[in-house]
Amino acid sequence: MAITINVNRNVAALNVRHHLNSNSKDLGTRLERLSSGMRINRASDDASGVPISEGFRAQLSGMSLGLRNAEMGSNLLQVAEGSLNEVSSVLIRIRELAMASANSTYNDDNRESLENEIFQLRQEIDRIALSTGYNGQRLLTGFGVNVDESQSTALTASATTGVVRVALAGAGEGTFTFVDGAGDGELTLGNGVVTQTLNSSQLFLDGDTIATGTTAVANFDRLGVQVTLAGHQGAGASGSYVDGDLHGATIVVDGGTGGSFQVGADNVVEDRIEVGIEDMSASGSVLNLNILSVSSQAKAREALDTINAAIAEVARQRGKVGSVMNRLQHTISFTGNAIEGNTTSEATLRDADMATEVAAFTRTQILTQAATAMLAQANSAPQAVMTLLGR
Repeated sequence: MAITINVNRNVAALNVRHHLNSNSKDLGTRLERLSSGMRINRASDDASGVPISEGFRAQLSGMSLGLRNAEMGSNLLQVAEGSLNEVSSVLIRIRELAMASANSTYNDDNRESLENEIFQLRQEIDRIALSTGYNGQRLLTGFGVNVDESQSTALTASATTGVVRVALAGAGEGTFTFVDGAGDGELTLGNGVVTQTLNSSQLFLDGDTIATGTTAVANFDRLGVQVTLAGHQGAGASGSYVDGDLHGATIVVDGGTGGSFQVGADNVVEDRIEVGIEDMSASGSVLNLNILSVSSQAKAREALDTINAAIAEVARQRGKVGSVMNRLQHTISFTGNAIEGNTTSEATLRDADMATEVAAFTRTQILTQAATAMLAQANSAPQAVMTLLGR
């Protein structure tokens, strides 16, 4: 093999420079990762991992805010529940006054004093309803979606349909219509977009009816609607349900302000929790205390039924609020766990393994120093030509 000596092309120096450039670039990368703690600092660090990592980051950001939303939603409901508790206390006092007026030991002058106190207590219930708010939103004068009982034929015709009440658990506003063929053992509810059918076993029917003296809940979970149906002489019922009675009946859901908690990261129904609180003012249609009077013994006795119904309605609202509060606590726990898991996955993609990076940095640092020394040697090699020139 022929050995040539030249000065125009220092191939050894070019080769050493190539390795030095590569080592210097790798050394810069290791320094950047060690100083930032991140494996991915720019898209070129992991072109395929960046889209996945960014997806995790967006999801985690949404989940973190959803967790905060759930906590604030729970705080909002605590405010509402506290006020409802006070309304219940006021109603119990009104009931005491009505019971006193219903007793023959009181005369009309006494009843006038009782009537005056009840008037003041009704005003206080209205004041509580108007004053209960959270961040500028009133909570007890109609909050979120609620059933319009005056427009829902399933309720207005309860003596025929056997519907005792309708509860919502995430239903959107709109009109829901029943399809209920007599004798087919099925009950269907739909809003024109989504429908759901329940069979007899799901409704706990006794043949084509509900057992005497009981009620059953038709849970249309896909729609977020729960319908309580009564059998013959069912508690709180003015009629009883027989298969086919609900055909064509409607449930009208009105949309209100607030009442929707965005507890997840995406625009899907599963990432929202809906809650509705009805108008709990004394003058509202739910409590309906405007016509209450204890001015006579007979009226006082009639008032007891109205007051009992009002107390039951407040208790029902408190139960509904409490159930959503419990749900939000589970949501907070679930979201916290999800954030932890997703953070671990995002960290696996984006965070630097410090032990690996330190080892790689030490290796690259040594190679860079060695390449620098070898470049000096390669640059001095052509000087051997001078010996051939007698120098």
